[in-house]
Amino acid sequence: MWDREKEARQMASRRHEFLEKGFEIFAERGIEGVTLQDVAAATGCGMATIYRYFAKKPGFVVAVATWKWEQFREDNVNRRPTADLEGMSAAEIMDFYLDSFLELYRNHRDLLRFNQFFNDYVQSERLDTQILQPYQDIIREFRKPFHIMYCKAGEDGTVRTDESEETMFSVTIHLMLAAITRYAIGLVYIPDDFDEERELLVLKEMLMDRYCK
Repeated sequence: MWDREKEARQMASRRHEFLEKGFEIFAERGIEGVTLQDVAAATGCGMATIYRYFAKKPGFVVAVATWKWEQFREDNVNRRPTADLEGMSAAEIMDFYLDSFLELYRNHRDLLRFNQFFNDYVQSERLDTQILQPYQDIIREFRKPFHIMYCKAGEDGTVRTDESEETMFSVTIHLMLAAITRYAIGLVYIPDDFDEERELLVLKEMLMDRYCK
């Protein structure tokens, strides 16, 4: 007898297997030179099986990115002192927000490497907004805690609001993400006494000093 729920679980499990293996291969080898056939072979499946889930490579790549960033977002939510950030000052939320980049570097360097390959792939393939929509939706979720922080700053005054929210968000995310990505993929000068986490903490402290009162 056909069991619809069992089949749905099996399909979800197989889809997860494809995403997991795709991420592993992309993070290690890059995206440009990897095909859906490579992913199917790595999971022991044929092309007909993977085509049941992903018809074309761009959609699969975006699905991998969306899935992996959603995982990190959920992990980061679980790290919060309070789930909804209630009871925290704007400065405390800013500290947690900046520390999230350090957490990303400490425990998710493979995601940083993948993200660099993903950005290059999106630009080279010129993926349209419809294909990218699921990824853009999950990335927007990372903006919400910053927005809460900025609104709270207008109430408690522990973070500056003389710069616009958009400018402050752009400065913090680009500086922190650029730094941790470069460390993760090795595109930096490495002195003998190099301590990347110490340097990242300095960057975090500089941003805290700039924006917190």
